[in-house]
Amino acid sequence: MKKMIIFLAIVFLYTPFTLANQTQTRELSAQEMQTQNKEIVELSSKELSKTLPQVIDKYTTLTKVEGQNNTLLYIFEINTGAKSDEAIQKEDKTRMQQAVTAGICQSSKRFLDAEVNISYLYISAKSKVELFRFDVSERDCPIAK
Repeated sequence: MKKMIIFLAIVFLYTPFTLANQTQTRELSAQEMQTQNKEIVELSSKELSKTLPQVIDKYTTLTKVEGQNNTLLYIFEINTGAKSDEAIQKEDKTRMQQAVTAGICQSSKRFLDAEVNISYLYISAKSKVELFRFDVSERDCPIAK
């Protein structure tokens, strides 16, 4: 009888730890991950939007952050000055894409690692025409060594 009580005590004490450990190490299914990512995107976009608009530099203002499925979309307005929208699109796209991608890979690594994508949309402050859109996912970033 004493052995049975000791056995039951061990089982009752050990079982909660085993179940907790199994729960913590359980892999999320693809659907659970997708649902979680949508929640992360929604909550993050709401939180980031609280401080907007935000002046980034003398040409750029972050005006909006939206959650779109598993993507955080940052919307910027660019004051192009005397340059035409076409000139900006033609002359600055490649340079900006490289800089934006590198910046996102560094500053948003946790989002990207969690399979949350980041998009930056730049529109002209004057004409409201889309100038650029850069979509960045984890595969666009160099592998850290």
